[in-house]
Amino acid sequence: MGRVTGDGTVGKALEVLDQVAAFGRPVKFSELLAGSAFPKPTLYRFVQTLTNQQMLSYDPERQTYAPGVRLVRLAHAAWEQSTLAPLARPHIDALSRAVGETVHLAQLDHAQVLYIDKRNAGNPVQMYSQAGKVGPAYCTGVGKVMLAFSDASLVDTIIEQQSFHVFTPQTLSTPDALRDELQKIKANGYGFDREEHEPGIICVAVPILTENGRVLGALSVTSTTSRTNLAGLEGYVPILQDTAEKIARDARNWSFPDYDTKETTRT
Repeated sequence: MGRVTGDGTVGKALEVLDQVAAFGRPVKFSELLAGSAFPKPTLYRFVQTLTNQQMLSYDPERQTYAPGVRLVRLAHAAWEQSTLAPLARPHIDALSRAVGETVHLAQLDHAQVLYIDKRNAGNPVQMYSQAGKVGPAYCTGVGKVMLAFSDASLVDTIIEQQSFHVFTPQTLSTPDALRDELQKIKANGYGFDREEHEPGIICVAVPILTENGRVLGALSVTSTTSRTNLAGLEGYVPILQDTAEKIARDARNWSFPDYDTKETTRT
């Protein structure tokens, strides 16, 4: 069953939007109801209101709901105004051309990783990470480097919220194992995904930091074990760090979310 927030009507409506989006396809009302914490009349009222406001779209022929055009407009505005993606775009374009592998740009979304941009390799490989998707922080390269350079109190909070689900034999499955890994990453200045989230998928990642050491996001080069190895990816660390520094310089006047206070802070 879905969860009900304590944030009143707006929070409940957002829960319905999240539920629709989570299906990844148009969804019937009966499917929403089966996984909803709301009684049928309440859920129906929310769905109708969201549809009337163009936050959801309804296909009368298939009798399904999907994210609406107004939500798409809002998402695009958020991508432009609240993420590193627009100002980082020329830098990750150049990085992608230089390395010939998949490049990811990510930020922390509370306890998760939000992939905000991606450039595929010349010969792309199917993988979970796509722009707009969220992933676990404890078993992704970008997630671990952002945690390694975050304030200790924030790291404690985020670790408490991790599921530590074991995706592969290499997944870090305990808080202690993750903390040990974070210490090594901070000492080295970069980290790896050693097939921890998906079999055969490896990456090297670096944080994007302000002059004061505040985490803005993370950057990674991702490949497969059939194409390269961790030592090969480690060779990209200098160009990754150079690209991260360029993005950080361009972000000096960019406002970004403060995950400790939930207010907006300037770099």
